[in-house]
Amino acid sequence: MRRDLLWSSALALVFAGSVGLAAAQQQSPPADAQQRSQQENAQHTPSGKMGKEEPSSHAQTQPQPNAAFVNGALAVPDAPTNTDTVPAKFSPKNAADDELITIAYTFKTLSDDERRAIYEALKGQPAGSAFNADIGTELPPGIELRPVPDNLAARVPQTKDYRYAVTHDRVLLVGTSRVVAGVFADRNVPVSEGRRGP
Repeated sequence: MRRDLLWSSALALVFAGSVGLAAAQQQSPPADAQQRSQQENAQHTPSGKMGKEEPSSHAQTQPQPNAAFVNGALAVPDAPTNTDTVPAKFSPKNAADDELITIAYTFKTLSDDERRAIYEALKGQPAGSAFNADIGTELPPGIELRPVPDNLAARVPQTKDYRYAVTHDRVLLVGTSRVVAGVFADRNVPVSEGRRGP
């Protein structure tokens, strides 16, 4: 009796597995004419031939009249415009942000007053050896780094846990890996923004 129960259970499992396998092998329904033409057109582009883009990215779409999002931006009254969630192809600001190296993001949202406060608070500190560096540059071990003073960290919280070095006309904020994360200077001195090179 017990053996018959085990045998029946095993047969039921095999049957269920074979039905599931058969269902998985069924072909999907044929695509309609519009889908087929979009896929064929996408495969004739250079990137479609190399498999670098999804064919659906070439589909022409019109926004719905009552859509909550249009071009990635929230389309409701009083919604903020040009936020970080808008795709770079619709936002010049986000396209520029995409060019930033990752370490430069820490200080990208600082106001001009906060930038000036960092420069003014640290520029008078003794300068190290004559060197110059931009965002993303790893400083050599011979450059002395000092911790950001507590009063500056209280005023500009993003500077907490950073160290700094002073050159003749710039203040460099450096993370734990000795890579320059921020460059602050007088308004008249050009400063690298930490953009990726070509």
